[in-house]
Amino acid sequence: MVVVVEEVQDESAPEVSQGLGEGERESDYETDSEVSSTFSDDIEDDFNPDDETLYERLVALKDIVPPQTRSSLYRKYQTTTSWASWTVQSTGTLAWWISTSALLVGLPLALAIEDETRVVQQEREMQMQSQGQQQLLGGPQQGQQQGVLPPGF
Repeated sequence: MVVVVEEVQDESAPEVSQGLGEGERESDYETDSEVSSTFSDDIEDDFNPDDETLYERLVALKDIVPPQTRSSLYRKYQTTTSWASWTVQSTGTLAWWISTSALLVGLPLALAIEDETRVVQQEREMQMQSQGQQQLLGGPQQGQQQGVLPPGF
């Protein structure tokens, strides 16, 4: 690849002689390549990859990725975040419905079952007490001999 450099003269500016005029120095005519090479040397000396953050590295990649690809990636990112937001919101709503239903239906049901169990237990205890009192008052029941265990014990 060959690069051709062509100097374009500004027609409105007066002609400048090729030699150095009064008060001019050679440094006034430095080329951009000399300046940029000096500047890039300073940058390379100061550059430390350990000081660079991940964000800075990703921003530097911006120029490498074409604009169409960047816009496509950004649309995918937006779609993904909107779906994630919808999922979190729906999960929260579902959790609220389940917990509210459990409190309104499940808690009273659990308390009613517990109360019923307690009442049944008290009835059994009362039956056992009344049977114990009958045995003390009435003696042995018919068919049982005193001092002999009934079958199954």
